[in-house]
Amino acid sequence: MRGSKPNEHGTGATDRSSIEPETQVVVSEGTGKTANNAGATSKEVHNAELFAALQESRIKPWSKESRTIYLAIFTAFLCACANGYDSSLLTGIVAMQQFQDVFHSGKTGPTVSLLFSLYTVGSIVGAPFAAVLSDKLGRRKAMFIGCFIIIIGTAIIASSSTIPQFVVGRFVLGVAIAIVTVSAPAYAMEISPPHWRGRATGFYNCGWFGGSIPAAAIVFGTEYIPSNWAWRIPLLLQAFASLIVMLTVWFIPESPRFLMANGKTDAALEFLVKYHGNGDPNSRLVRLEIEEWRENIRIDGIDKTPWDYRPFFLTHNGRWRFAQVIMISVFGQFSGNGLGYFNATIFENIGAKTVSQQLGYNLLNSFLSAVGAITGTLLTDKMHRRPVLIYGTFACAVSLALNAGLSSALDSQGDNIQGSYAKGALASYFLFNIVFSFSYTPLQGVIPTEALETTMRAKGLAASAVFVNLVGFINQFAGPIALQNIGYKYIFVFVGWDVIETAAWYILGVESQGRTLEELEWVYNQPSPVKASKNVVKVVVQADGKVTEKVVEDGGLA
Repeated sequence: MRGSKPNEHGTGATDRSSIEPETQVVVSEGTGKTANNAGATSKEVHNAELFAALQESRIKPWSKESRTIYLAIFTAFLCACANGYDSSLLTGIVAMQQFQDVFHSGKTGPTVSLLFSLYTVGSIVGAPFAAVLSDKLGRRKAMFIGCFIIIIGTAIIASSSTIPQFVVGRFVLGVAIAIVTVSAPAYAMEISPPHWRGRATGFYNCGWFGGSIPAAAIVFGTEYIPSNWAWRIPLLLQAFASLIVMLTVWFIPESPRFLMANGKTDAALEFLVKYHGNGDPNSRLVRLEIEEWRENIRIDGIDKTPWDYRPFFLTHNGRWRFAQVIMISVFGQFSGNGLGYFNATIFENIGAKTVSQQLGYNLLNSFLSAVGAITGTLLTDKMHRRPVLIYGTFACAVSLALNAGLSSALDSQGDNIQGSYAKGALASYFLFNIVFSFSYTPLQGVIPTEALETTMRAKGLAASAVFVNLVGFINQFAGPIALQNIGYKYIFVFVGWDVIETAAWYILGVESQGRTLEELEWVYNQPSPVKASKNVVKVVVQADGKVTEKVVEDGGLA
């Protein structure tokens, strides 16, 4: 319960600012008598103080300040677009005859694995340095540097005519993507008001589709160009989103949590008043955030020691936080979605034999997945995270089992494929991608950034990037070989693994929805963070929307 948390940071906590209001923001405890007032209602919430602050502090959605926040979130979104663009890019390009005439890589096998996986290797190598850049220079400058390196990688890869130059370009792109995917989600989370953070960070991660859909469409269109420009044009356009980021990043504010963690308290609190408080320093939401930031954001945190990752392993709090990061990082890449890198092969296995058909289905799959992801994002701040991941992962296992079963039937039919089986296999594969995108795409950005406190956020996201890319490497290197050797049977691996993931989310998943990032410090300090995260309190809300009391019974919370 808020108000009883000890300040574990001692003198390392951020000092008070001269503009900080002193008004108390704790909701008074009572027995529920005010519920008898006309129009009063009772409601169960995770955080009474946050709920009360949001009831009384309405941010104007279309003010100049809110539009600036939208631009900031859009800038982070574009960083994810640069990453998502690659997911559909190489899948389509490798299927082009124009590309094969130059590189002779084949569509599956070790050479294709090399083309895909060097991007991942670059991301693994770049991730630790990405954390250093983000913590030392700030989130905005890190995004700028990452996008600049993307442009360099694009120039190398688009001008290549040999496998060695191509894979060097892929490695450089991977390093750059590591930098932007560490700094951008941290930035989107840290600038957002508490009740926007799920949608803001979920929208950031939807940038994957903001890149993958245009890439699929561009590749589908340029496939008809009878020259090497059929594959060079899509490669060149990979730099487009980065060019926009390099421009817009100078028109948006720095992360206030980064400012506060680096001793720039007044600048951080001025941000809160301007962007979270409609210019009112006495806004209840601003007062709450100031109080919590002062207690929990350290100016001597682990962000000041670039290579020190020990707090993730040596403390109960750190281990539980890191467990959430590892689960979403690994499960978000190895639930069957990694098959998407090889959609052309999968579509061929279920009857789509021409390149045009395969590219068309690839585009349709990206569009349907985006619908699922956007729907999930819009609901992120309303839905509890834990049930979405538990039930969503199990639904992924069911849809993949349907696809694998129908693919088995198609395999036994040989060349005499029955259309109904092919359509069923295709529909179940599309269903899997919709369910996965709804459940995981928004939360792949939300879960790690919520689980990590400010001074460990960049390092934790860098570690997440390493796990993501290690699993991605397995997907990209082993996937083509597995599909070549055992075909559809490879899908059964993910069916069984998704069942294991479902159990892991049920046992270890910590609920973070409805709490401030700082209050999660209390949750992770409890003996059982999973149990603590599900705790709720009852509050009384009057007809005018104000919260009058937090109901307690027999000396404890109801």
